[in-house]
Amino acid sequence: MTTWSQFTEEATRISTIFLRRHKATGNLCMLGTLRSDGFPRISPVEPIIFEDQLVIAGMPNTTKFKDLARDPRFCLHTATVDTNVSDGDAKLFGRVTDLADRAVHERFAQKLFDDSGFDIRGQEFDHFFVADLTSASSVEVGDDTLEITIWKPGEGERVVTKR
Repeated sequence: MTTWSQFTEEATRISTIFLRRHKATGNLCMLGTLRSDGFPRISPVEPIIFEDQLVIAGMPNTTKFKDLARDPRFCLHTATVDTNVSDGDAKLFGRVTDLADRAVHERFAQKLFDDSGFDIRGQEFDHFFVADLTSASSVEVGDDTLEITIWKPGEGERVVTKR
């Protein structure tokens, strides 16, 4: 499993863009999953980096989490309203694991409360998905260029420039 620190070490450029966009949108990202009929589903989600893992958790009984329980593949895209993509754009791809460790759930709930005041302490998680990143990409727009950065575990980043 690719930890968050491994990802940030191997994909410095992409992770920097992801974190910048993640913060700028109040942690909002768009999650791509596969519905039971095979069609894609796009849903808002607020992933959190916690204990060196990218956690995708949220309200119980949502269809996006039913999708992930059935098929763990996902795409996580930084939310943007800027058609010029002047602040960059990033996508993370991978598979989730439903982590059933109650001690981690409790620490996560306490951290969420400490950081935001949102109190889910003592509640059971329907799902607690952690991401295993299998690839990522980012886009940055320059004056006359489009730079696409691509990453896969163990391969580092590769930049493709288009003019």
